[in-house]
Amino acid sequence: MTPHLEFNKEDISNIVLMPGDPLRAKHIATNYLSDVKEINDVRNMLGYTGYYKGKKVSVIGSGMGNPSMGIYSYELYKFYDVDSIIRIGTCGAYKDFNLMDVILATNSCSKSTYAKELNNYESDIVESSTYLINKIEETAREHNINIVKGNIHCVDAFYKENIDYDYINKYDLLGVEMETFALFYNAKYLNKNAGAIITVSDSINHNLKLTSIEREQSLDTMIILALETTLKL
Repeated sequence: MTPHLEFNKEDISNIVLMPGDPLRAKHIATNYLSDVKEINDVRNMLGYTGYYKGKKVSVIGSGMGNPSMGIYSYELYKFYDVDSIIRIGTCGAYKDFNLMDVILATNSCSKSTYAKELNNYESDIVESSTYLINKIEETAREHNINIVKGNIHCVDAFYKENIDYDYINKYDLLGVEMETFALFYNAKYLNKNAGAIITVSDSINHNLKLTSIEREQSLDTMIILALETTLKL
């Protein structure tokens, strides 16, 4: 057990889906998994293990931001022998996307100091796992799920005063979220696998946005893609 996760190794799968919202974890466990067991409720960061088409899968919230994702993904990789984590989250779109479009993040670009503080990593770009990218793409093709693959912007400040268009253009960033950089770096550092499937929840190009209930309960395309991918892992 760790300060944040109070369950035993045998309670968790080596494959974990991580939404930011713990209530989305509960929604997935309740509606998509069978033989579900709640394995964590410390700080209300809900976690569950169950079966999807016979495959043992765990789903645990990460919370918001690199520090929170950093804690939970590090502990899962380091202390619970988890091999693969797929973030299933939301983002604000920079490009011309519609609400509910799905992005597969290939690299996370960030000015965050998370990786520097953890292990003196100086770069502001860290890659997703090629292994997971290939499996997610393969699954999307088989199920006719349209995805857009590219770089994602990961920020530490939700309420940014100014949009850094130079940075966006430099890395050809598709959208912005807050957790992929820590996840991808922890996987890189600990020799594990990390991926991110991200649904567009709002956009800088229009005023439309998903409600909190929609973000919690209506991201079925992304969820199904992630679960079907676990069958290949």
